[in-house]
Amino acid sequence: MVALAHTPPSAERLRAVDGFLTEAWTDQVRHDERLRPLAVEVRFDRGVAHLTGEVDESAQLRLVREQVGRLAGVFGVWCRVRVGGRDPVVVDLGCGGTKQWPGNLGLDIFPAPGVDAVADLSGSLPLADDSVDVLFAVHILEHLIDFLPLLDECHRVLRPGGVLHVMSPWWGHVNAVADPTHVRLLDVQTVKGVCVMRPPGTPRWYPLHAGSDGASVFADLTPLGPDDDGPSATHLARFFD
Repeated sequence: MVALAHTPPSAERLRAVDGFLTEAWTDQVRHDERLRPLAVEVRFDRGVAHLTGEVDESAQLRLVREQVGRLAGVFGVWCRVRVGGRDPVVVDLGCGGTKQWPGNLGLDIFPAPGVDAVADLSGSLPLADDSVDVLFAVHILEHLIDFLPLLDECHRVLRPGGVLHVMSPWWGHVNAVADPTHVRLLDVQTVKGVCVMRPPGTPRWYPLHAGSDGASVFADLTPLGPDDDGPSATHLARFFD
């Protein structure tokens, strides 16, 4: 069972947790011969692990993110890692003037500095099928009455093995209702519903990670193909009640 915090941690506690996670990861790398030779840097910021660097194969990146995600206190694993000499294609949805990383492709309904293409996120994304490695949907889903069409579009444009990073206000925090443009409330269980309750024939997702710090909901999702196995009960039990 996953216990959700009802009071978000203080900035001091988050800094302390980041310090603990940094020490724990350093120790894990020192004792795991699979991780030691990999040129991946892991930085923790308020419980989110940020991965940068380069690996030779996608399996190596999966190994790093799986091991980082197993550390207690990690809410999400955000990646910008070169694989086989290729830079990932990273897209910020609804970025406004602030992208998660410089160099990301920014999409927003309003033109602004940092917006590379104007797009209505409630419609079709101006991106080709299987063209994106990483999508960020940070503080976006709560602004859409029906965000499932956007998730379906994300599924379409992500390459196999790509990742959608979601961050939204947790329904029980004042931030969820303080903004009058918020029209949806989200919980970690909403992420579970996205992954296991969609009708047959609709795009399916596999949760790589999901959690809440009492203020925000985090989820890292990867698209499943039509013939791929869905998440097992034991895997779901890592994140959901």
